[in-house]
Amino acid sequence: MDFSTRLLLLLEVVELGSFTKVAEQRNLDRSVISKQISRLENELGVRLLNRTTRSLALTAAGNEMLNQARSLRTLLNDSYLIAQNYHSQPKGLLRISSTSLFGRQYVQQAAILFQQQHAEVEVELRLEDRIIDMIGERFDIGFRVGKPKTSNLISQKIARNRLLIVASPAFIAKHGAITTIEQLESLPAAVYAAPGLLLDKFAYQENKQQKQFKLNAAYKVNDLEMLTQTAIAGNMLAVVTAQMIGNEIVSGQLTPIMTHLHLEDFGTIYAVYPHRNAPIKTRLFIETLKSIVGNEIPNWEQRIPGFENMYAAHNPN
Repeated sequence: MDFSTRLLLLLEVVELGSFTKVAEQRNLDRSVISKQISRLENELGVRLLNRTTRSLALTAAGNEMLNQARSLRTLLNDSYLIAQNYHSQPKGLLRISSTSLFGRQYVQQAAILFQQQHAEVEVELRLEDRIIDMIGERFDIGFRVGKPKTSNLISQKIARNRLLIVASPAFIAKHGAITTIEQLESLPAAVYAAPGLLLDKFAYQENKQQKQFKLNAAYKVNDLEMLTQTAIAGNMLAVVTAQMIGNEIVSGQLTPIMTHLHLEDFGTIYAVYPHRNAPIKTRLFIETLKSIVGNEIPNWEQRIPGFENMYAAHNPN
């Protein structure tokens, strides 16, 4: 390794939090990483990291070098992107991160179509619902619900992600027409739950005021697709996104209820990427995905008859 490579290695160690994690990611022995950082310290003549058996801590000099490493990485990445944009045909590896359900439904389709059109691009698709460090984990593009909170990512809107409330005909026959918030909150419901996250409260507007209803969570599950399946079974209702709906409403397995409610969107789906000057392979992949999702009205909304007149469809929020 040369000096600049070792400097970038320091940045990687700090971002991942340990020599061991860097070694695993690079498929190297931990001792190799440790020796390279020690060599960097010798070259600079200062200690950069205080090491214990359980943790690493930057020294003051280490903090300064970390800033230099970040600047170096930005410069190298920008140089690479500028060069990439001179290629008429996309090439190389495209690393994509996506939430699980959207990835299975749409990003997978886009990846197949993209590689049919651009055979020289190798695609790696990672489906995860955790928050990804796009830059630190070296992803080219990610697809997420909601605009990223970090200012170091560029975001591009893909589509709205509207909510609806569904129940099976058997559930409605058993409980009668559901027309009030009180009924909605009292009836058994299936909700999404994961460590640190419980989606049993949803916002709506009434008389220009934001309000909230809370579902009676009789069944909690950490797989979004299970919500529609549970509602189809007939024992519970569910609040789902239009993206989660296939042909269940057209086939009569599920019925939208409380359609007069002014529901707020669950969150817009965005493409996020690290650099404003994105390489051609990133830009072309977004275009491919949009061709599958649809432009003005996403395809998943078109599968729901009359959805344009439900839940205050023109709500800008």
